[in-house]
Amino acid sequence: MKEQKKPSAFSVLMGYAGGHKVLTYLSLVLASATGVLALMPFVYLWRIIKEVIEVAPNFEAATNIKHNGWMAVIFSLLYMLIYFGALMCSHVSAFRVAGNMKKELLRHIAKLPIGFADEMGSGKVRRTVTEATSSTETLLAHNLPDMAQAIVTPLAMMVMLFIYDWRFGIACIVPIILAFAMMFRMMGPQMVEDMRHYQNALENMSNEAVEYVRGIPVVKTFGQTVFSFHTFKKSIDDYGKFCLKYTFECRSSMVLFTMFINSAFAFLIGFTLFLTRGGAATEDILVNFLFYVIFTPIITTTMTRVMFMSENSMKIDDAIARVNSILDIEPLAEPDEKKIPTGAFVEINNVTYRYNEDAKPAVKNLSLSANKDQIVALVGPSGSGKTTAAGLISRFFDAQEGSVSIGGVDVRNIGKDDLMNTVSYVFQDSKLLKCSIAENLRIAKPDATEEELKRALHAAQCDDIIKRLPQGIDTVLGSEGTYLSGGEQQRIAIARTILKDTPVVILDEATAFADPENEALVQKAFMELAKNSTVIMIAHRLSTIRNADKIYVLDKGEVVEKGKHDELLKNNGLYSTMWKEYQSAISWKVGEKV
Repeated sequence: MKEQKKPSAFSVLMGYAGGHKVLTYLSLVLASATGVLALMPFVYLWRIIKEVIEVAPNFEAATNIKHNGWMAVIFSLLYMLIYFGALMCSHVSAFRVAGNMKKELLRHIAKLPIGFADEMGSGKVRRTVTEATSSTETLLAHNLPDMAQAIVTPLAMMVMLFIYDWRFGIACIVPIILAFAMMFRMMGPQMVEDMRHYQNALENMSNEAVEYVRGIPVVKTFGQTVFSFHTFKKSIDDYGKFCLKYTFECRSSMVLFTMFINSAFAFLIGFTLFLTRGGAATEDILVNFLFYVIFTPIITTTMTRVMFMSENSMKIDDAIARVNSILDIEPLAEPDEKKIPTGAFVEINNVTYRYNEDAKPAVKNLSLSANKDQIVALVGPSGSGKTTAAGLISRFFDAQEGSVSIGGVDVRNIGKDDLMNTVSYVFQDSKLLKCSIAENLRIAKPDATEEELKRALHAAQCDDIIKRLPQGIDTVLGSEGTYLSGGEQQRIAIARTILKDTPVVILDEATAFADPENEALVQKAFMELAKNSTVIMIAHRLSTIRNADKIYVLDKGEVVEKGKHDELLKNNGLYSTMWKEYQSAISWKVGEKV
């Protein structure tokens, strides 16, 4: 079977341009015209010099200087006007392409499960959406018109170089050929691979920087330095090593390239000396020599453009590949026949899940259940599979083995919108938008009345927060010094969940950043949530789940114990050990003798 030809980067970008692609083609036509117009002022400048030399010393006989001067000015203005028009067309199309590409990416990301961002890395996703799409603007808005001009200008220049004196033309061609050889030495197939490594290094730094910023509270608390984040430092070191290695590899070629493209005049001088062979230069040789000297700056400018265009084209190929790496990710399959859960009973039955094929199972043969009006807690050491289990219930990803059901319906048979209306998730570090409290709450229920908002806030123990805010629930967060602590933000997030009123609520370390006072209020809010919902809590603070109806103890992705708090303490198993360690930790005091 014949292999399907891969579409070019240009055709891919034009697919995002829509009706604006005609502007891109128009910009190429206009830019091509400027490739010839750019040479005309030099031609008329040379005519002025030629006439002056021919009539010397009778300079009054030079009657065409004014005409030639005005023609040089007119062609210069015409060049600038048409080139400006080309850039206007290319920029309008380029912005539309970048905008449409961002929209397409965001529409696709919205369809993907939340677990996709954790697997790929939020820093990599952000960089692809912002920087990879924006890099296309440089190519379409600037590089393409320059490329059209850079192709036409040398062709027109070659014609002129050989029309006036083919011998001088050859002298100018020699440094161009040598410069091209040095450019291909730098920009051969190896540079495509180097460009990929370069972009990967940038993405790794972006990912690790995001994780580092998120971990700053921990760093400050424990007095650690950046070196405690070994992966972040390593990503910076790797980037630095790659850049130095690549720079040294290109150093000699770049020096020679720069020397050759700037040495056309030197070749002309040497060739002129060869033609005169120590004698006086004839008028024809002098006039032609001056013409070619005038043209040498164009050679330098054109070759430099060609080099940078080649590099930018490779960047665009890499950017499109990174965009497609997200667009190629398939959303979780929507059921052909959607079913709606009739209850709030949650069951995980013999589930096994791996984050990738080569990894160990995050959960293995996991089975647990939670009934309506119950608070069920998941505890265990870090990496025991608690968050993975919660993610499976919310369908952040699908189990590879076993099933997850709500109200007797497999979550894979519940439509995405129905599942979102069935399960609410309160994350460990809930974020509020920079808008009013009311607007933050209405994310859960856009048509909620003010009375409903206030009831939800009251149930979430937020009355003290609202009282001290200058405009109450209409206070805009982040304005005029209005900020909330981590525990207060969690209570607002819980109020949003209460307002949404879903049958199932998942709380992932919801008290992690709460101080003791806020923790007590958050606990009361949990009790309000449990009145009408199935609540599944993930907790490291074991004091928050003492009154849970059922506690599942996980270790290495499996349930090793289950029961109520007092029952588990009597078992003297993993939970009992964790409880003793927790009690020892909270009773520890600075300066206490060991």
